[in-house]
Amino acid sequence: MPRSQTSNRNREENRSFMEKSTRAAKKRAIVNVRECVACGCCMKVCPRNAISIPKGIHAEIDKSLCVGCGKCAKECPASIITLEVTE
Repeated sequence: MPRSQTSNRNREENRSFMEKSTRAAKKRAIVNVRECVACGCCMKVCPRNAISIPKGIHAEIDKSLCVGCGKCAKECPASIITLEVTE
């Protein structure tokens, strides 16, 4: 294959990859408040301080601060925090 055709093909592949990566879905953490025991493990690992436990009842996530990193979901001993795709 001539070099110019190979070069064009590589550019097209790179463009396709970049388009896919920029369209990556945004995720946000969601707490199942009925099962949360307010242990605070999630609060300790959140890099954005997006989690609070008002009145010691259950964890609440500030959606404007959450970046969807998933650290809270991994740390939760009850596995009641999930990451959901947002638009």
